[in-house]
Amino acid sequence: MAEAAMKTGVARKTIDLEQYREALQAKLGQARDFMRIMIHKARRKPKKIVYPEGENPYILKAARIVAEEGIARPILLGDREKIAALANQLNLELNGVEIIDPLNSLDLEPFVQDLYEMRWRKGWTLKDAREVLHDNNYLGCMLVHAGKADGLVSGVTKHYPDTIRPALQIIRTAREGGTIAGVYIMIIKDRAYFFADTTVNIEPTSEQLAEIALMTADFAREFDIEPRVAMLSFSNFGSARAPQSQKVAKAVQIARQKAPDLIIDGEIHADTAVVEKLLRVNYPKSLLARHGGANVLIFPNLDAGNISYKLVYSLDEKVEAIGPLLIGLKKPIHVLQFGTTDEREIAHVTAIAVVDAQIREKKNH
Repeated sequence: MAEAAMKTGVARKTIDLEQYREALQAKLGQARDFMRIMIHKARRKPKKIVYPEGENPYILKAARIVAEEGIARPILLGDREKIAALANQLNLELNGVEIIDPLNSLDLEPFVQDLYEMRWRKGWTLKDAREVLHDNNYLGCMLVHAGKADGLVSGVTKHYPDTIRPALQIIRTAREGGTIAGVYIMIIKDRAYFFADTTVNIEPTSEQLAEIALMTADFAREFDIEPRVAMLSFSNFGSARAPQSQKVAKAVQIARQKAPDLIIDGEIHADTAVVEKLLRVNYPKSLLARHGGANVLIFPNLDAGNISYKLVYSLDEKVEAIGPLLIGLKKPIHVLQFGTTDEREIAHVTAIAVVDAQIREKKNH
């Protein structure tokens, strides 16, 4: 695309193509096999991804990247003049980026009516529906709900609860009364590990833990990774009996009943789950010992999950954390880390949202 821009004179200045490609590869983290595969998959059939925070500079930079690289068809929500001024200030071309100005270029009334129909049984009035649509996260979710966008990426400027609330109210869970969870994909020494739940359920029940395990396993399969699930605890297979460890052991039983072919074991220590030597020496009969250790780690509560991903990410600058990625919703809604200033991370989450949308589309046809 950059080469074409040079030939047609669209580019503002001459681009060193080799330098451009190297810089873009660095931004997109293509040295990482996992993300290289995701980006390649996304390019096969780019999807419309809406960014409610269209006036944020890092969102703008990420939208430019994913548009130029053919990863997604980005839609920015925001004031058109402000976005244009910011793009000019950042020296960004926004070719291939759609901008929707909610106040000046969009008829909100059809969305107001639809949202009212969804929420009136929750006490909402037409006035309530009209007012919340001034929040771009609500509007973005309505665009996804209406099929005008295939997925949503948000969260740079709003705290996590404020970002997922519209999704829960509009997109809803894939299963009636089902659980949602936050997954981080941790790239450690070129291996992908799926950490869950890291962002949503404070003290999940055994039933919820089992559902989180099954959903995360399905999510891993979407990216051609065969899941090997460890249900983590301070106890190894009954070594320390307590209500907390028994909750995890029960979750393993429930998950096995629902998915007999899934490689899942526990309750188990975190180090035992991922260090093959520990598994082989101490627990050779474990399913995980026979299959090379775990790559899906299910934490017993939110304290454990949230603390673990942040520690792993913070203590080693070579570790890459992709997420949080919401699972359990009807459509791809993925929440960025509040305050992120890395357009590469946003591009990564966008690529995963596109692949997520591709797979859902394939399942529905």
